Parts: sequence; structure tokens; C-alpha cells
Amino acid sequence: MSSSIFPVLPGRGFSTVKTPRFRTKTQQASSGREFRLGYWSYPLWNFALVFNVLRDTPNVEVRVAPFNELVLIEGLFLSMLGSFDNFLFDDVTDDAVTDHLFGTGDGAKTQFQLVRAWGGFAEPVMNVNALTNIKKAGVAQNNPTDYTISSTGLVTFAVAPAAAAALTWTGTYYYRCRFEQDELDFDEFLYNLWQLKKCELVGSLGNKI
Repeated sequence: MSSSIFPVLPGRGFSTVKTPRFRTKTQQASSGREFRLGYWSYPLWNFALVFNVLRDTPNVEVRVAPFNELVLIEGLFLSMLGSFDNFLFDDVTDDAVTDHLFGTGDGAKTQFQLVRAWGGFAEPVMNVNALTNIKKAGVAQNNPTDYTISSTGLVTFAVAPAAAAALTWTGTYYYRCRFEQDELDFDEFLYNLWQLKKCELVGSLGNKI
């Protein structure tokens, strides 16, 4: 499991495709009635990215920003051994929450997993980028006096939150992804200017990948 972060590059196009995916087994009786078995509680997310311009300076031994975009993304792909290893990806359309509910106290439970709810569906957030605050019943808590948080977003309170106390968090997070394929096609359309018309990632807010 890598801590590498997918680079943010100015040449990325706006035709991003984002696809949530579940796995369900469906069996149909002769009467037409269906029986379904869902294998996943949380989806995998597929991202299809396009990079219209990736700059490079091939005659320079050490590529220097901002003219090293090709090396950044190609270098990440090579260091991940294609689709073998995983990395962190910032989906700018879904990477932050503010005073977001992640649990309700019952007077006994002390551990709560950070989550992100999307249209009423909550997914565990296991790769926190920056944690701004944790609040209990609207009151900001101190770390590590009032709570601690694990590397996978599990919050442990020193004192169990009171019954009906709302637990909220503010911060940013990553998806943990891998490259979908073991190959990428880079096209040099002008001298030192490249494009990557198909960069597919698969990942989740948790650590399924």
C-alpha cells in the first residue's frame, strides 16, 4: 500500500467520467421472480481521466516543474508497476466535508469510523488528507486529550459520547486507487507536448484496493 499521491496537473481535460460499481448475483425463477445476492456493501469507483497536454523537457537531465508533467504521471505509473500497487487520488468533486455527521453517541460506544454520506448513502473514509476538527454535540474536541484517530479514520473518544450526541467532522480526504490497466498510451502530438487520452483508475473511499 503506497502513500504516493496522484499528481494534480494543469493539462487535465474536463471530460472526466466517474462510475460507481457494485457486484450483484441475480437468479431468475421460471415464474420470472428474481432472487438477488449483493456481494459488496460499498462500491468501487471507476475514474476515466483525460490529459490534453503533458509537457516534457527531454534534453534536461532532471525535469523541473512546471515542465515535468509527463514525467510525473508516467513516473507514478512505473513506480506502481502498472496496476499492481495503489496510491491516493484527490477527486476534486468529492474530497471534503464540513461538520459532517459520522456517528451518534449512546453513552457507551467510544469508537466511530469517519464516513462521507452521499445522497443518504454513507461510505467509510479511511484516507484522511487533512483533519480540521472533530466535534461532539457541536463542541470541538482536542487531540489527543479528547480523542485519537487511527491511520484508517477510526476515531476513539476518551469518554463515550452521551446518548444522542451528534459527532461531526470537518476535513479533506482521498480515494485509494490503482491504475485499471497495465499500460498507458502517451501520444506526442507536438514537440515536447504529449497527451494521454485514456487514464483509467479504480478505487474506493476505504481501503478495498
